[in-house]
Order: sequence, then C-alpha cells, then structure tokens
Amino acid sequence: MIIIAGGIKGGSGKTTVATNLAVIRAGQGNDVLLVDADDQETATDFTNLRNEQDGVANRYTSIKLTGAAVRTEILKLRTKYQDIIIDTGGRDTTSQRAAMTIADVLLVPFVPRSFDVWTLEKVSALVEEMRTVNPKLQACSFLNRADPRGQDNADAGEVLRDCSALSFIDLQLGARKAFSNAAAQGMSVTELRHADPKAISEILLLYKYIFDTENISERYQQAGA
Repeated sequence: MIIIAGGIKGGSGKTTVATNLAVIRAGQGNDVLLVDADDQETATDFTNLRNEQDGVANRYTSIKLTGAAVRTEILKLRTKYQDIIIDTGGRDTTSQRAAMTIADVLLVPFVPRSFDVWTLEKVSALVEEMRTVNPKLQACSFLNRADPRGQDNADAGEVLRDCSALSFIDLQLGARKAFSNAAAQGMSVTELRHADPKAISEILLLYKYIFDTENISERYQQAGA
C-alpha cells in the first residue's frame, strides 16, 4: 500500500506515526520505502540517526521528495517496494496533493487539546477534491497525543465521527514520553530498551488496523465514502 501521514495542521505527530509504522512494517519482513515529503525533513533526520547505530534491525529505504516529484517518482518506484509510507508535513502543499493522487490511505492525526473544527472542514474539503483525481483514496482520522483523562478526547472523537469525508479510527495514541524518547534515538517505541507497554499497544493497534486491508476497507465503506 501507499500510505500518507498528512493533514493541514502542524504538530499533530505525523512524522512519529510515519516512522513508527515504517519501522514496524519493515520488522515484519516487508520491503518498505519511507518518503520524506515534508520541508522540515524530520523523517530524514530520524532515518539518519537510525542508520548511525550499529546493528539496528528493521531496515527500510528512505528518500526525500518534494512537489510534483512525489507523484512521478513514486509511480516509478511503487513496484519495487511492498509498502510506501509518505510523511507530508502539516500544510496543504503541492507535495501532499501529489501524494494524494496516488495513495491508497491518508492518515490524519488530530490532537484533542488543539482540536479545531475549521481544520477538519479544510481537511474534508481537500479529501473530497483529491478524490476527483483518486477515487480509491481512503481517508482516516484518529486521535494522537491524547490526554490521559478529561473530556477533550471524547469531544474531539464525536466531531471526527460526524465527518463523512474521513473514516474515524476509534483508537488513540497517548501523549507519552516513550514516543519522543524513541524518536530521539531513531527508534520505534517497540524497540525501546525500557519498554512502555501502553505506547507499544497503542501503536500496534493502529498498525494492525491499517494493514488489515479488509478492516480498513469495511470501515471506509461504513463512513459512506
């Protein structure tokens, strides 16, 4: 599959999602390409840090692409890899639009503490526009950096459920230090020496949801897409 971690709001953890999925997927024996289409190049920095470590497992290939090249180059490369994961950053860019013309799945994380209905409306409009070019695009939303308690998670989830353009994934990644600690070492949370079982469970639930293609297709159809 070709999977995008995207959206139009910065700071929602797209790179964390993209890099964790790439590492875990590679660890399952798949030939994975991670495409950094974000001007901040955080996914590239993560990969460089990872590649500096001796004996690291779960290797994947990483390249940097921007603009229209995201589409043209991935079209050339897609038969060479089993899965392609694209980190597009937190703005409505040419790179993200190019990726959406060829992707199977768009993952849009939302942070409940800064949840903004205006942003969701903009994302929905973008998804609907890009489906005129790529009707098979399956767009999914979920909560990332969720609060350990309080009403914000539930309130944000209700708004996301009501959005017809994106299928809501009813799980959440918590605001856990394990994710930032792992990123600082070029690792997935599944690789940390001092494991955080909750963080591992959360990312694996997201992973299983995405790569169970029957599951995601069913949810997509239920969303009325």
